[in-house]
Amino acid sequence: DGEFTFLLPAGRKQCFYQSAPANASLETEYQVIGGAGLDVDFTLESPQGVLLVSESRKADGVHTVEPTEAGDYKLCFDNSFSTISEKLVFFELIFDSLQDDEEVEGWAEAVEPEEMLDVKMEDIKESIETMRIRLERSIQMLTLLRAFEARDRNLQEGNLERVNFWSAVNVAVLLLVAVLQVCTLKRFFQDKRPVPT
Repeated sequence: DGEFTFLLPAGRKQCFYQSAPANASLETEYQVIGGAGLDVDFTLESPQGVLLVSESRKADGVHTVEPTEAGDYKLCFDNSFSTISEKLVFFELIFDSLQDDEEVEGWAEAVEPEEMLDVKMEDIKESIETMRIRLERSIQMLTLLRAFEARDRNLQEGNLERVNFWSAVNVAVLLLVAVLQVCTLKRFFQDKRPVPT
């Protein structure tokens, strides 16, 4: 499993590669958390160059490849449609390999035979496996929620900057109009007759 956040410049394309053995599971989640429009183009290619996923101008997406082919999968994020705005992109790779399952099974060989135990080993293995899967899913959901929070925070900070700027402009215009009105009123009430000498 891995997660990565990177800055994608305007008019650029960035690609990443993930190695995978045969007959495993690869899940990709991505989300644009900063930049104008909060959208990006996404493609996913197999090790043979077959296009598996192609999305245009999306803010987020989740894709699963199962079973995988042996080799390097290519994930590309494209911002070439934007000439001004750079994008902050978060993505996560969730990788389930058959080798992990074999390692989990290995601990059971060190314990005593099943007939000597009150509780069946199969029940214990099943509950541990269920707990492991749920914990992994919880970690993935927390990571995704962190990405949503980062996107919302960036959006709120951008809105705050715009509100502060336009509020300052309105206050400056208001003060300028007040000064002009005072000067204009003073001119109306000035005595323009020449003073006798």
